[in-house]
Amino acid sequence: MALNASTTLPYDPATVLGVFTDEGFVRHMSEHVGGTLESLTVDGDTAGAFTLTAVRTMPTGRLPDMARKFVGETLSVTQTEQWSAPTADGSREATLQMTVAGVPLTVAAVQRLIAQGTDTVVDLQGNVSSSIPFLGSKIAGAAEPMIGKALNVQAAEARTWLESH
Repeated sequence: MALNASTTLPYDPATVLGVFTDEGFVRHMSEHVGGTLESLTVDGDTAGAFTLTAVRTMPTGRLPDMARKFVGETLSVTQTEQWSAPTADGSREATLQMTVAGVPLTVAAVQRLIAQGTDTVVDLQGNVSSSIPFLGSKIAGAAEPMIGKALNVQAAEARTWLESH
């Protein structure tokens, strides 16, 4: 299933990236959706190319009943973001992968922070896939709008976070 989401924040890419890599913000986002941040690691200096890995425990209450039967009450989700160094205007790009422990569901995407004047466009393009025979497309189809909505919630929360910190 195709994954496409885009939103604009009234901050430069470095500021937006600073929030997206802030452990306090990542923990806040995890708790905002009812989950728990288990770990966050940043490998490398965020001024250049680096890799961020977040492991979260997420509730499954919003999943379809058929999916919850397979996975139980919570999921362990690992999100890995491989960020490029900034371009001359500060724009950044990350290859993003999400995997769910014990569930053949994969998210592969590219997230871009695109400088646009004093704003940043946060753009996510990718795919959600599941290799479960017969049910895979239904599970991926159910996950896709939740992931797109998560980007919009992240952007709204980032704006609130920046305004209050």
